[in-house]
Amino acid sequence: MGNRITYIVGDATEPVGNGSRIIVHICNDIGAWGAGFVMAISRKWKKPEEDYRRWAREGKGFELGEVQFVEIEKDLLVANLIGQRGISYTGSRPPIRYDAVESGLRKVTEKALDINASIHMPRIGCGLAGGEWEEVERIIDRTLIKSALNVTVYDLE
Repeated sequence: MGNRITYIVGDATEPVGNGSRIIVHICNDIGAWGAGFVMAISRKWKKPEEDYRRWAREGKGFELGEVQFVEIEKDLLVANLIGQRGISYTGSRPPIRYDAVESGLRKVTEKALDINASIHMPRIGCGLAGGEWEEVERIIDRTLIKSALNVTVYDLE
């Protein structure tokens, strides 16, 4: 049938495997960094947060659906994907924007194919962003999996 998402129990900041790897996570479009998976990233590396905050301040291309790739080690990148409008619900609508997540994952797909990387992530968009994993999973299938990329999703114990 082809590629499928691999689910493992573990920490997405410790991606398994060899070769080039990209850790993907969702950011908001207001420059706020301070809750959720970003805290695990910041505990290990300062550069993704520093680069994200600089990008937000400068504003150039800082919008929904865009992705900032931050090299943190040889063969290891963090993809700051802007897939969330603000940080709180608007009425009953959660902050996640599925179209922005899809647009961002298309950019991640291009980058991963370019550098022959595997993709690693928590269940993006489903914590504070309020998304439904079934919908995010469909987007991953249409983008990363369709392009035959190896995708590992991590669930903490």
